[in-house]
Amino acid sequence: MIGKLSGRIDYIGEDHALIDVRGVGYLVYCSERTLRALPRAGEPVALYTELLVREDLLQLFGFTSLVEKEWHRLLISVQGVGAKASMAILGALGPDGVSRAIALGDWGAVKAAKGIGPKTAQRVVNELKDKAPAVMAMGAATAPSAGHDDDVIEAAQAPAAAPAQPAPGGAAQSEALSALTNLGYAPGEAASAVAQAAGEAGEDTAALIRAALRLLAPKG
Repeated sequence: MIGKLSGRIDYIGEDHALIDVRGVGYLVYCSERTLRALPRAGEPVALYTELLVREDLLQLFGFTSLVEKEWHRLLISVQGVGAKASMAILGALGPDGVSRAIALGDWGAVKAAKGIGPKTAQRVVNELKDKAPAVMAMGAATAPSAGHDDDVIEAAQAPAAAPAQPAPGGAAQSEALSALTNLGYAPGEAASAVAQAAGEAGEDTAALIRAALRLLAPKG
């Protein structure tokens, strides 16, 4: 299994990039959002990857963070959602957007992705809602860096080799989710409140916790 690639960008196509790793070119399919975040041709890059294996097909998919990779893995587990549909959803919403939409049960946001119909969007939300808290808790994880190891080409050892880092808001949501679950709130309930509060509180962890607690407070 190929779990990560570090090398140089050879070129970027419409739905994929060719990454040269010590003279071997790997064609890696990515979402539109991920492709836009990649460096220019000739520059170092590191991506987490997922290998799709079928009888007549081998396809490698690339992600800038473990959260994005995990959502791809979960999305393609839903009936009717293949790799292309998963890339469309991640491209439209991004990993944090997918977390929010699923935690809130907002299938309309999922339906906004190209090629995703209402029934498929509802199925995605219904089947994955219980998984959202665990994936949101991964938000504080760092993106892959092109550091020094035996599998990284020499050019990827430069500081500029590091890919785009996850949005700070991902770490804030992870910390807020952890705080709420430590207070005794159910993971699904906490994830929904954090996702809803994110629009109000932004990237400040303390403000996010306060806003989520207001949403969780008994009404009346």
